[in-house]
Amino acid sequence: MSDVAQYAVRDGIAVITMNNPPVNGLGNALRAGLMEALNKADADAAVKGVVLIGSAKFFSGGADIREFNQQRLPPDLPDLNDRQDAMKKPLVAAIGGFALGGGLELALACHYRVAAPRSQVGLPEVKLGILPGSGGTQRLPRIIPMAEAVRLMTTGAMLPVEKAKEYGLVDEIVQGDLLEGALSFTRKMLGKPLPRIRDRKAQLDGDAKTFFAQVREQVAKASKGYPAPLEIVACAEAAATKPFDEGRREERERFNKLVVGNESKGLRHMFFAERQTSKIPDVPEDTPVRELKKAAVIGAGTMGGGIAMNFANAGIPVTLIDMNQAAVEKGLGTIRKNYAATVSKGRLKQEDMDKRLGLIKETTRLEEAKDADIIIEAVFERMDVKKDIFHKLDAVAKLGAILATNTSTLDVDEIAASTRRPQDVIGTHFFSPANVMRLLEVVRGKQTDKSVLATTMKLGKALKKVPVVSGVCDGFIGNRMLEKYGQQSLFLLDEGATPQQVDAAMAKFGMAMGPFTMYDMAGNDIGWEIRKRRYQERPDFVYSKIADRICEQGRFGQKTGKGFYKYEPGNRKPIPDPDVDQILASYRKEIGAKPRTISDEEIVERLIYALVNEGAHILEEGIALRASDIDMVYLTGYGFPPYRGGPMFYADTVGLSQVLSAIERFQKGYRGEQWKPAPLLVKLAREGRKFNE
Repeated sequence: MSDVAQYAVRDGIAVITMNNPPVNGLGNALRAGLMEALNKADADAAVKGVVLIGSAKFFSGGADIREFNQQRLPPDLPDLNDRQDAMKKPLVAAIGGFALGGGLELALACHYRVAAPRSQVGLPEVKLGILPGSGGTQRLPRIIPMAEAVRLMTTGAMLPVEKAKEYGLVDEIVQGDLLEGALSFTRKMLGKPLPRIRDRKAQLDGDAKTFFAQVREQVAKASKGYPAPLEIVACAEAAATKPFDEGRREERERFNKLVVGNESKGLRHMFFAERQTSKIPDVPEDTPVRELKKAAVIGAGTMGGGIAMNFANAGIPVTLIDMNQAAVEKGLGTIRKNYAATVSKGRLKQEDMDKRLGLIKETTRLEEAKDADIIIEAVFERMDVKKDIFHKLDAVAKLGAILATNTSTLDVDEIAASTRRPQDVIGTHFFSPANVMRLLEVVRGKQTDKSVLATTMKLGKALKKVPVVSGVCDGFIGNRMLEKYGQQSLFLLDEGATPQQVDAAMAKFGMAMGPFTMYDMAGNDIGWEIRKRRYQERPDFVYSKIADRICEQGRFGQKTGKGFYKYEPGNRKPIPDPDVDQILASYRKEIGAKPRTISDEEIVERLIYALVNEGAHILEEGIALRASDIDMVYLTGYGFPPYRGGPMFYADTVGLSQVLSAIERFQKGYRGEQWKPAPLLVKLAREGRKFNE
């Protein structure tokens, strides 16, 4: 018998145990082993019933998605489900932990389901751009109400087994040993008719046509850019209106269409890319890490407060330090307000809020950081200020403490040089709001010790971030690429586009927001400060001065009520402003630019390919370890649409030769000298290769 599908007989009941760690993924070996075990149990006259069980944590996490890019070997999961349907003896799924995707489909094809308390089931395939492809869309609406089935499948939400029992999806919650309870339940079912979900009618009250018209409208609104949710609705409608086998054929056809689509490929790329970020070639997994029991954060502003919340959320005591008491109290007030908002939405209990606030200590004395195992500086983005703080921390911090800077652009090595322990210095670039955004750029200095890097990466995961390693350069990965994106967005205004046209084109592409909405939200004065520095440091890097003209009139964005848009008091919705049109017209006249009509397609290409080209430079220089790390930076920190897989993956789907051709075309246009095709992009395009290989 198979090692991954272990077979034993207990007093006339066959026990088939899935043993394919870590999640009992239904890869080919496990599917084949299960088929063999089911055949053996059904053929053995001494076996009266069958229990199918996994581990305590995972009944099964579903399909092995690595197989989606390969030729799948028989038996496939639908074949296995057919064998389950044909069983002549009671087949009981014993669910412990999670039964997800194909794992739940496996359980639904059993006659009965029992579960351990607090286990969860779900069909989360939509999160990978696909739909449940082995009867899930047909069986689930036959065992629970259709509206709930559609909600679960289109959102990928989990269903606690206690609720599943109310619906009848789970027949019994087993208190105590799950296997013993499943064996006892199976014996009670011997001799009874074998119920199959496939033989039931869908649980839908009222007119199917009316119900699905409403559901389709709701789902379409909630799933912009994602085709899978609407395909799931179509399959659910088939479950309500067609025989089981016909509905399952339709399900399989729609699954096969989705699995080869770019949206699913992009989401699957994101799934694997996230798991790659922690793999650092010269820092093995067994690298010793430092113990982090206490933290300190320097700077109680928006960013510092958000970082402190991350530590408190992870159960790590943190000292919040600022130069004066008013700043500290303001920072703590914002933290309390943030937690209170979460409590009011029902996402946090009051006692948990109190516990987290109790982990945050405030002070105006830098000396209070002396016991911290990690100290994160989060003050104003000026090199002289940061160097002064690190020089002082060098005298205060204990030996072995990690000294981290939250700088978003500045040279971490120069900051480290202001201490006598550059090996303990690292960059931890959190993204605003720091208590919400998942990305953490971990900036490795030239002298950063491997144990410091390994510890910081581990901390990032403990804080529920996606830590991505970057080398030292101006802007690291994300902001260095963003600068090129911003440069092109302003050039587009020079040539005749409006802020609202550019933003609308990028929103249609799938970005969380367009560049000018983003600038107004972040504060136009921040970009202005960076440009002033650039004018001195990099005279070769040309900017449109239109953003400067906006700032010169005090239009700093949402915080001043005016920026590239205007804003009503208390409302963050951007409103096109005729005054901006006048500023644009005046600036175009100043530089002698004649406005032209610019297509949305050109807007998207110029902005996205600016990211891609700079990403290729970053990859070639070794600033990023791999193309998928660049993708994760943009997917988790910059609002890049997940179904497009990140800028580098998107370029791969377009074709690098096509990307290069477009860039060469842009070189002949306005400010064309600013386009310098990355040698790596040129090389890969000519060889017909991809960034993500």
